[in-house]
Amino acid sequence: MSKLRVAIAQFNAIVGDLAGNVERLLGFAARAQTGGANVLLTPELALCGYPPEDLLLRPDFYRACDKELMALAAATPLPMVIGHATEIDGRHYNAASLIAHGQVLATYRKHRLPNYEVFDEARYFTAGDEPCLIELNGVRCGLAICADVWASGPAEQAAVQGAELLLTLNASPFHSNKKERRYEVLRERVKATGRPVIYANLVGGQDELVFDGASFALDDQGRVTHQLPSFVETLAFIDYADGRLLPGEIAPAMSYEAEIYGALTLGIRDYLGKNRFPGAILGLSGGIDSALTLAIAFDALAVSSRRPASSSTAVSYTRSDRLRSEPKAVSNCHCKMCQKQHGAAFATYASMPKSDLEYLFGQKLLTSYNSSGNVVRKFCSVCGSNIEWSGSKTFPDWVSIAVASLDTSFEPKCIKDIHLESRACWLQSS
Repeated sequence: MSKLRVAIAQFNAIVGDLAGNVERLLGFAARAQTGGANVLLTPELALCGYPPEDLLLRPDFYRACDKELMALAAATPLPMVIGHATEIDGRHYNAASLIAHGQVLATYRKHRLPNYEVFDEARYFTAGDEPCLIELNGVRCGLAICADVWASGPAEQAAVQGAELLLTLNASPFHSNKKERRYEVLRERVKATGRPVIYANLVGGQDELVFDGASFALDDQGRVTHQLPSFVETLAFIDYADGRLLPGEIAPAMSYEAEIYGALTLGIRDYLGKNRFPGAILGLSGGIDSALTLAIAFDALAVSSRRPASSSTAVSYTRSDRLRSEPKAVSNCHCKMCQKQHGAAFATYASMPKSDLEYLFGQKLLTSYNSSGNVVRKFCSVCGSNIEWSGSKTFPDWVSIAVASLDTSFEPKCIKDIHLESRACWLQSS
């Protein structure tokens, strides 16, 4: 029996950056070749990014796509199944092509054009109606694009034509429990065709959309043989031999909260990065919603962008044994002098023995201790603004924190009572 190694490029495309996408796809292709792949499978519209929206109304956009497609075909070191927009006989298509040796060897045109919720493909594209089979290292593969596999039709046509393996290119946006829903839908196609399927999904944020990646493969019994991680760009290899997919790596499942947090951080990171914003200004009030906003922004942005401009109380908290694993355990001093000289100065705090005290961001702080050796006050080493807190023998799991005024010393503007284990908070403003 023939053997086939498929490399999945879980790719974060930038809409409209054709040359940049080509350059990065060639990087994936080089790694795929090094890993022994016979073909590189990309997501839907990987060449131009998804969704290109009104760029698709410009004739020059299709000419540019065709030009970069041929450049990619000439430069790729191994066959590639690439998602792209194309114009054929005056009609526009959402397409997937097999390219190699400077040529377009076969092209599939998406059949089902979604026109609901966040999708409006029927506005731009003409639907295709023909199956497309390609032979890769002796294995006959059928192509499909995203919505084509969410109902019967294209996958079954490919199987009737002799496909042994289904390859699907996808730009499927994230929502909660989406991965389980994809399994359900693809298992229906597997059951109807008796063919295994490889599902390559886009990853990244694009305006209000977030694509989670989470590409996967199902064998001919509908069992998951490969599962790529969510919210990260990555390359994975899937082996097909003796008429079946061989078991591979399964990324650990994420909790509901971790998925939502991952989507939020990726969406913010790509929104700012792809629009070339230098950073973000956060207005924080000191409540739990502000703490969450700051944590998301902190994780989403590059280190050079983590410079919040103003806050009455930008307080996060942690126990000493969590400082390493949770670097968001910082409070931020934003007095005028610090902003003027340094952009921001950072202070850390926790109620802990001084021997366990650790500093984040390399910021040296002046510290005083109570009689039991626990930290009770820290000062910003630049401006002298202070943060105070105290414990209670009656309620040992709670700590009270007072944050000084932004531009004066020793006048608390808010008091936050925090339960160290559950992190429940009571906030009082003076």
